Amino acid sequence: MSVSPPDAAAGPSRGRRAASPVRLLAGAVGTVLAASFVIFSSLSVAPGDPVSQILGQKATDAQRAAMRTQLGLDDPLLVRYWHWLTGVVHGDFGTSLTYRQSVSGLLGPRILTTLALVVMSAVIILLVGVALGAFGGTSQRWRPVVNGVVGFGVAIPGFVAASVLISIFAVKLGWFPTYGAGSGFVDRIWHLTLPAVALSLGWTAYVAQMTAAAVKEEASREHVMTATGRGLPRQLVFRRHIMRNASIPVLTASGLTVAGLVAGSVVIESAFAVDGIGSLLIKSVSNKDYSVVTAISLLIVIVFVLVTTVIDFAQAALDPRLRDGGKV
Repeated sequence: MSVSPPDAAAGPSRGRRAASPVRLLAGAVGTVLAASFVIFSSLSVAPGDPVSQILGQKATDAQRAAMRTQLGLDDPLLVRYWHWLTGVVHGDFGTSLTYRQSVSGLLGPRILTTLALVVMSAVIILLVGVALGAFGGTSQRWRPVVNGVVGFGVAIPGFVAASVLISIFAVKLGWFPTYGAGSGFVDRIWHLTLPAVALSLGWTAYVAQMTAAAVKEEASREHVMTATGRGLPRQLVFRRHIMRNASIPVLTASGLTVAGLVAGSVVIESAFAVDGIGSLLIKSVSNKDYSVVTAISLLIVIVFVLVTTVIDFAQAALDPRLRDGGKV
């Protein structure tokens, strides 16, 4: 994961006209459709024969041919994609070859588990990342310390953080469980605390880095210095003149972070044996259960597209210059 803040996100967008809501929605739908076709077609030519997985190696050629016809595997790619897409629109992602049940029924409870993990991680990221970045961006004295903490968070991969957290807080101290998602609200929070910390560590550093860069840039602007020179309270200057203008790059970084958490949960759920869609994706890839892999991959794309679309709407709402083509 790259954490170097892009130039476009270092400050409020300038000279760029926001797309209309219709164009944004059309672009989102087009992106999802294009991604769904790429995912479906790629997995259609991937190694592995679903017929052999269903019938076993001892099946006769006649049985294999009948099963291929039943599954529609002899149809052209575009025909199979159309049948699959129309099923997805109606909530039917097909049948899992490994679990012998509908993919929709298989994903339902696991989506809730992953959603709980993502929400907990997002709360940690937004609270700690934004606060740490704002502090580092405004305090020259503590900026090196904040940079050191950010560098530490960036340097540790998620699976390493998971191993360290399990070793210290689960095995040695016994404060948290080592696996599972728990049942019930309190028990689930207890079980998902370590996975959420491991998942949020690198992303917290990313948000802190982006926030510090945006806050530092805004704090050096002339109107902020003027407001400070007029004797306005520091908290008022920070809230109205610095953080408000820095909110767009912070919003962008935070939104992309939330979208990335869904994909990042794959490693963390496997490390903590959390039964979410991330760990299911790993198992399905190993078992060549491509119906499940296709469904989860599409869900990750949909989440990313939805989040980026919401970011575009929010940016236009926060910065009027995006609505009038960059004219102040």
